[in-house]
Amino acid sequence: MSDEINRRDFMKRAAFSTAGAGLAVSGVGATWVVGANDKIRVGVIGTGREGRIVMADFLKQPDVEVVAVCDVYRPNLDKGLGDTGGKAKDYKDFREVLDRKDIDAVVIATPDHWHALLTVLACQAGKDVYVEKPIASSIEEGKRMVEAARKYNRVVQVGTEWRSNTYFQKGVQVVQDGLIGKVSYVRSWNYMNLYPEGVGNPANADPPEGLDWDLWLGPAPKVQYNWNRFGVGDRWSTFRYFWDYAGGWMTDWGIHYINVVQWAMKVDGPSAVVASGGKWYLQDNSETPDTLQATFGYPGFVATYENRLCNQGVDRDGGWGMEFYGTDGSVVLGDAGVQVYRDKRSHWSESERDQNQVDRTPTMEMKGFEETYAAHVRNFLDCVKSRQRPVSDIEIGHRATTTCHLGNIAYRTQSRLVWDVANEKLLQGGAEAQKLLTVQYRPPWKLVV
Repeated sequence: MSDEINRRDFMKRAAFSTAGAGLAVSGVGATWVVGANDKIRVGVIGTGREGRIVMADFLKQPDVEVVAVCDVYRPNLDKGLGDTGGKAKDYKDFREVLDRKDIDAVVIATPDHWHALLTVLACQAGKDVYVEKPIASSIEEGKRMVEAARKYNRVVQVGTEWRSNTYFQKGVQVVQDGLIGKVSYVRSWNYMNLYPEGVGNPANADPPEGLDWDLWLGPAPKVQYNWNRFGVGDRWSTFRYFWDYAGGWMTDWGIHYINVVQWAMKVDGPSAVVASGGKWYLQDNSETPDTLQATFGYPGFVATYENRLCNQGVDRDGGWGMEFYGTDGSVVLGDAGVQVYRDKRSHWSESERDQNQVDRTPTMEMKGFEETYAAHVRNFLDCVKSRQRPVSDIEIGHRATTTCHLGNIAYRTQSRLVWDVANEKLLQGGAEAQKLLTVQYRPPWKLVV
């Protein structure tokens, strides 16, 4: 921070900058239309753990009626049906849900490899869409999702709910107001310790009773059923650790951080990407790395995302979080809430060389962390009525997901990627990287907008 700005000034700026952050960045502002008081009829496709969490917040809304639930696994379907008090109609095949003319919107909470196809088909069927993150398992699929939303004039909200989180809104406002000066580096992380067994090594087997395994696989390659590929559980979505369906921690958790980075820094994507890591220590049947660091080069700053699954860490970083480093200070976002730190800047004298030049007492702090599904769902519903774009519109989600995919592609090919952000083209990285921009669908499934 410049010498002219003292600690009191810093705190005044913090209080002023964050007081209206929610209003400044929280949404589009709904304009009610004819029929705005009518019930929005919703179908939920995918009633596993995540789908039921999101559905719970739809069910809390006074202007929503969940009329359909769908899942290829009967136990999940029964749980989803139970959540509606038995009032919804249950389906195994999503096509029957999309065929219903009385359904206004659908929630897509299936495994990632289904997100793109279901979103495009829903848009074509005239439904608005709330699709879970990450939006797709490849960059090209994401492009088609944006194209479909625009072509069919649909509202598509991505489940990156931190956009509706007061804490992240205030943290972003701190960055955008210049409170911490010019940001040159952003770091984000996920740490936990699953060593050595990871998610285990279940043997391939016949699918459990009540599961349509072929329909679960859908456009993904046909393989024998394995419990970890299926990924049912109250805690783990283990399908995310197989390349056929998802992108590991980079697209599961990294999407949240990258979304906030690009939001705060007002950018659409990086121009250069490198990544290092490997699956070195976990002794399970997963495919994605247990240790990864991806570095994204943007104009004027660098961002990193790292995950490690073999050491939790004991320092103030905790298990997850992100920090923006500016010339005048830094802001930390995590399960402790929002913390803004003032950074001393001076030409060091001999007596100062051994002193810590960063004051680790926050100048501003919001403790705690709020769950924000309900606010995110509300924003979506308001936009269904107003026909405005939601706070986490499909194009925003696509840009953030693209960055995460580029991190994985750089890791998998061990190449330095150069990305044309405006035209969404790979300028450098090689044939293998180019191939990974898309996925091949298993017949008869096709993605056609």
